[in-house]
Amino acid sequence: MRYALLTTSLVAGLTIAGGTFAKDLPSTMAWTAYDVGSSGYNQAVAIGAALKNKKNITLRVLPGKNDVSRLVPLRENKVDFSAFGIGGYQALEAVFTFGQKDWGPQPLRMLSMSNSDACNTLMLAGDLGITSYKDLKGKRLPVVKGAPALNQNVYAYLRFAGLEWSDVKTVEFGGYGASMDAVVEGQVDGAITITSSGFATKIAAGPRGYYYAPVPHDDEAGWKRMHAVAPYFFKSMCSEGAGIKEPFEAASYPYPILIGYESQDEEMVYQMTAAMYELYPEYKDSAPGARGWALDRQVLSWVLPFHPGAIRYYKEKGIWKAAEEEHQADLLAREKLLRDAWKDHVANAKDADTFEKGWMKVRADVLTKAGLNPIWTEW
Repeated sequence: MRYALLTTSLVAGLTIAGGTFAKDLPSTMAWTAYDVGSSGYNQAVAIGAALKNKKNITLRVLPGKNDVSRLVPLRENKVDFSAFGIGGYQALEAVFTFGQKDWGPQPLRMLSMSNSDACNTLMLAGDLGITSYKDLKGKRLPVVKGAPALNQNVYAYLRFAGLEWSDVKTVEFGGYGASMDAVVEGQVDGAITITSSGFATKIAAGPRGYYYAPVPHDDEAGWKRMHAVAPYFFKSMCSEGAGIKEPFEAASYPYPILIGYESQDEEMVYQMTAAMYELYPEYKDSAPGARGWALDRQVLSWVLPFHPGAIRYYKEKGIWKAAEEEHQADLLAREKLLRDAWKDHVANAKDADTFEKGWMKVRADVLTKAGLNPIWTEW
């Protein structure tokens, strides 16, 4: 997988004066986002304020406790877009919750992303004496119902250390916020978060203190194990967020990502994408992590395909080129394999009780036969 971060030189000279001004967006819009207090929610609110101040567009931000509650309104056309997390990739791939019969591969498309200097990491309680992720053995970690992305991220860090779920004690929660509060309250010993979130600030100020374990960039075996279960992570230097005094070697990925469905109107997606960059100076300092939305920080070859409306904008700016087009084609070919396999499985599955187990095998077989890594073979 290629993660080619655009350089500043590629976008030199791109100013608001030379941009395409969003003009056809509705006067009232709605997005879903993570819980109130999350980095994604706070950034969406900041973007909404910029839309109101400069475009007279009202943006309603609807918080959701988990991936399902954020995606259902988008799927049912009750909101326009979503400031989502890596659960969008799992929905695209039809795994975990999205491998159930009422879901299947979701044709999600990217508009843009926040790729900040914060990082998506396990924030650990500071009273544990932990110095590396290997020290998590025997510790208590949260599992959030209906949020496979959060849980898979926890698992990715366990795998980096060569651990499994069986090596830790899991505690179940109904939402992301509750899992973070549980660190302060002593119910768990760490939780997955982005370091720029309000919840991270709460943990840093709490009675247990906090610790960020590094993810050494030269640990090739650890990175191989992590990428085997979470290919969307890449090496980063984490320098933004609660209690961070010095940059440290970390793993991260863009969050939040602005997504919609393939079927959404191309012109509206184009205008929303344009607005994200035209309004950037207005919101970049209004919420922690918001600087990550800058045009020169976009990763255009990642794990989710982009919407044609967004691609049109990036082409106009001269930053969507042959490499990005080739990568997009590869993603769409993989998606077609999954959607065709899902259609056949739905038509042929006889037993509702074994539907999901059957899909696990069908999915793994079709991807493996095509020479592609299924990433998940069971869940």
